[in-house]
Amino acid sequence: MDRPVIRPVAERDVDDVLGLIHDLATYERSPDSVAIDRELLTGALFCPSPRVFGHVAEVDGSVVGMAIWFVTYSTWTGHHGIYLEDLFVRPEVRGRGIGTSLLAELAALARREHYTRIEWSVLDWNEPALAFYRSIGARPMDEWTVHRIDGDALGSLAEPG
Repeated sequence: MDRPVIRPVAERDVDDVLGLIHDLATYERSPDSVAIDRELLTGALFCPSPRVFGHVAEVDGSVVGMAIWFVTYSTWTGHHGIYLEDLFVRPEVRGRGIGTSLLAELAALARREHYTRIEWSVLDWNEPALAFYRSIGARPMDEWTVHRIDGDALGSLAEPG
């Protein structure tokens, strides 16, 4: 296998990235939760002022991994960071440094842009991912709990009364 080529996602990659998103959802035991389609993904990544970005890993001309991310801001540090929404490498090519290469590219981008952190969430049962992240020096933020508001609760909050 050749070394992975890590590059920003291009419009020609949208179908491959959609496939990776579906594969990730299946791996995370939630295949029916994916609502994104080609039009939504293309619009998000390639609109005039995108708020979401992506990188792909390509091996032998095939897209085998992705990192989808967006910029965050810390009021405590006064600096931006990266929130890694999704990192996924096809199972058949795992263990070859592709995930590390994707994260290294984001780390290099963070350094160039003077961002001070990369953060992400991991399912607590996903021990292979947790072990991988520990191996690269990531640490859990155990005292923080992720919260989400969506669906009817979001609607109720937006239009009280």
